[in-house]
Amino acid sequence: MFIIIGILAGFLAGKILRGKGYGLIGNLVIGLIGSYVGEFLFNTLNLNAIGTLGSLLMSTVGAVAFLFIMQLFKR
Repeated sequence: MFIIIGILAGFLAGKILRGKGYGLIGNLVIGLIGSYVGEFLFNTLNLNAIGTLGSLLMSTVGAVAFLFIMQLFKR
């Protein structure tokens, strides 16, 4: 389930910031990294992600944050 959520989170983050995904492997990597970033952010803000939908939301927020930071360094 962790991998499926990672792929979906990476895809959603790509759609939000870029308008398209990064391919299956790219979405998976971005989603997995986003999961850890999202967990850190949610713990810092004392928020809880409950269930599959909560995990997807947390991972997507983390993936968007990760991609946003990567775009800042890319410029």
